[in-house]
Amino acid sequence: MQPTEMTVGDLTKRLSACDPASPLRLAMNPFFPMEHRLERVVEATDRAERPVVYPAESRNADTQPGHLPPEVAVALAWQAPVQAPPRRPRRAARPAGGQ
Repeated sequence: MQPTEMTVGDLTKRLSACDPASPLRLAMNPFFPMEHRLERVVEATDRAERPVVYPAESRNADTQPGHLPPEVAVALAWQAPVQAPPRRPRRAARPAGGQ
């Protein structure tokens, strides 16, 4: 079974529900989640001569702003939700009364 691919129509439909002024970023690499800024869209054909659309990042160094926010990686099921371990009460350095 071949994996299904999102089409331009699928993406257009999903993006139409979003704020059009929002920046568009690409989430990459489930094992080391990073985000990338998109700058261009290039249309081409694949080996079977079918049309394909490629969103592309910039060649600028600031194209990759950093790690993907954890809540996005969780929403993509790239990582499990992580909670901070419970904190133990701190012990006093000296007995009450200052001595």
